Amino acid sequence: MKVFGLVGYPLTQSFSQKYFTEKFEKEKINARYLNFEIESIGEFPEIIEDTEGIVGLNVTIPYKEKIISFIQELDLVAREAGAVNLIKVLEKRNKPYLVGSNSDVYGFQQSISPMLKPHHTHALILGTGGASKAVRYVFKELGIDFKMVSRKPRTGWLTYSDLTPEIISKAPLIINTTPLGMFPNVEGFPNIPFEGMDDRHLIYDLIYNPSETVLMQKAKAAGATVMNGHNMLILQAEKSWEFWNHKTD
Repeated sequence: MKVFGLVGYPLTQSFSQKYFTEKFEKEKINARYLNFEIESIGEFPEIIEDTEGIVGLNVTIPYKEKIISFIQELDLVAREAGAVNLIKVLEKRNKPYLVGSNSDVYGFQQSISPMLKPHHTHALILGTGGASKAVRYVFKELGIDFKMVSRKPRTGWLTYSDLTPEIISKAPLIINTTPLGMFPNVEGFPNIPFEGMDDRHLIYDLIYNPSETVLMQKAKAAGATVMNGHNMLILQAEKSWEFWNHKTD
């Protein structure tokens, strides 16, 4: 039996496990999808060594960047994005050979493109982790100017304390890539000046559970259009399945 799975910590919720388990049952595919919850990336090699039949993995918070050092080959998108959320497990010379990709890029681009308006030329990206790298990659491809917003000061980036209503007003596209507000800590949200928002704004929270975060509620109250990460997850899951099943030389 083929084994697929999700690597991350914590895994209190798992869209991927539910999605693929239902897919396998519906399409009568002889496979399992497991959650591999590891507290340290140092535990990752044990997953590959000890899991019989393992052929593919998704990777989530907080390991999308750290996992790269365990991977033998990166495709172009993963290499340019600098983050991996997708691994194919092959065998070369009787040893595991891991190929990394990034389906977050596809999922984000396909989900946001129908929502973009001509005035969406400037963006703020909240958070600087692995998910933000997929967003950055897509914005560069689309020619959208963006600024990173981080908790820690860094040259060329903004911190949350730097944000003013004027800065928010001039960035009608805001993407939350942080886990703030994600189940079970649903009361959390990035503390930004919502009074700078109006009906020109599109606020995209990559969180999917809850379906409407506090960030989305506050942005909607200010007149913004809001969306969550559910559609992106479905798109990246479909892309994952395609990647795992594509024949590799």
